[in-house]
Amino acid sequence: MSETPTATSEQASGLAQSPSVGPAGAAKSDTRGRLSWWRGDAGEGARRNLGLLATLLVLVVIGILTRPDLYGNASWVWGNTLTILKLASVVGVVTVGMTFVIIGGGIDLSVGAIVAVAGVWSTTVATQSYGAGGMIFSALTVGLGVGVVNGLLISYGRLVPFIATLAMMVAARGLAAEISGKQTQVSNNTFINDIASTNLLGIPLLVYILAAVVAAGWVLLNRTTFGRRTVAVGGNPEAARLAGINVRRHTLLLYALSGLCCGIAAIMLTAQATSAQAAMANLYELDAIAAAIIGGTLLSGGRGTIVGSLLGVVIFSTITNLFAINGLSPEAQNMVKGGIIVAAVLVQQVQFGSLTQFLHRNRTITT
Repeated sequence: MSETPTATSEQASGLAQSPSVGPAGAAKSDTRGRLSWWRGDAGEGARRNLGLLATLLVLVVIGILTRPDLYGNASWVWGNTLTILKLASVVGVVTVGMTFVIIGGGIDLSVGAIVAVAGVWSTTVATQSYGAGGMIFSALTVGLGVGVVNGLLISYGRLVPFIATLAMMVAARGLAAEISGKQTQVSNNTFINDIASTNLLGIPLLVYILAAVVAAGWVLLNRTTFGRRTVAVGGNPEAARLAGINVRRHTLLLYALSGLCCGIAAIMLTAQATSAQAAMANLYELDAIAAAIIGGTLLSGGRGTIVGSLLGVVIFSTITNLFAINGLSPEAQNMVKGGIIVAAVLVQQVQFGSLTQFLHRNRTITT
C-alpha cells in the first residue's frame, strides 16, 4: 500500500509563514531586477551611450544658440547633418579597428601613417593602370600587410605596442613620401572618385560604408568567439593563455584587423580628395584613440563597445563642424580635443577605481 508524502510540522509551519507573492510583489521584484541591471556592470554601456547622446544634444543646442540663422533653415540642418556624417566616416572606420586593438590591451599610433601609405600606393601610375579593382586591392593589401608587421613586432618580437607602432608611424610616413616623391598623386579613376560623391536614397555612399564596417565590427565583437577572446586577452592575458587562447596569434590578428580598416579608410579618403599624399590622414591616431576612449573603451583593455566608439567619432565631428560654422581656429579645436581626452581618462579612473569600490562597500553596508 503506497504512502502519500506529507509535510512535517516544521515544513508546514514554514509554508504557512512564507508570504504569498501576488501581482504587485512580482511587479516590484521585476522593477528591482531592472534597476539592478541598470546600476550594475551590465548596464554600464547603456548608461554611457545615453550620456554620449546627451552630449550630442548639448552640442546641437550650442549650435542653435550660436548660429540661429543657420539652424533655422531645415534644409541646411539636413545637409549639415550629412556633412558631419561624411566627416565622421573615414575616421569612424579607423576607429573600429582601433577599438579592437585597445580592447585587446594594445595601442596603435600608426593608423594615420598606414592610411597614407595605403592611399599613396594605390594611386601610383602602375597601380591605377589595373583599374578600380587594382586600386582597392592594393590599398587593402598594403593596410593589412603593415598591420601584420605591427602584430609580428608586438606579439612575437615582444616590443611594447607604443614603441612598435610609433616606429611604424615614422617608417610608413617615410615610405609614403618615398613612393610619391613628396608629391600629390591624383586619382584618375572615375569609379574611385565617385565613391565620395555618390548618394543612395539621399545619403552619401561613404556613410553606408561606415555603417557596414560598424555593423561588422559589432557582430565580430559581441557575437563571435573572436570578440570574446579579444576581451579576455585585454582583461588578463595570462588567464587567457591558461584558458587555451593563443594570445600571440590573437594579438597579431587584432593589428591585422586595424590595418585592414586603415586600407578601407585609405580608399574613402582618396575618393574624397581625388588624390593621395604622404601627409594625408594626419593625426588620425589622435582622433581614433580619443573617440574610442570617450566611447567607453578602457585604455587598460578588456572593455569597450563599437557603438560607443561610433558615438565618440560623431561627437568629435560635430565639434569640428561647430568650430567651423563659428569661424574658430583649428588650434582651439585641437586644444578642446586634448581636454576631452584627459577628462575621459580621468572619468574612467574614477569610475573603475576607488569610487566604484567605495560605492560598492557603501551599498553592501546599506543592504
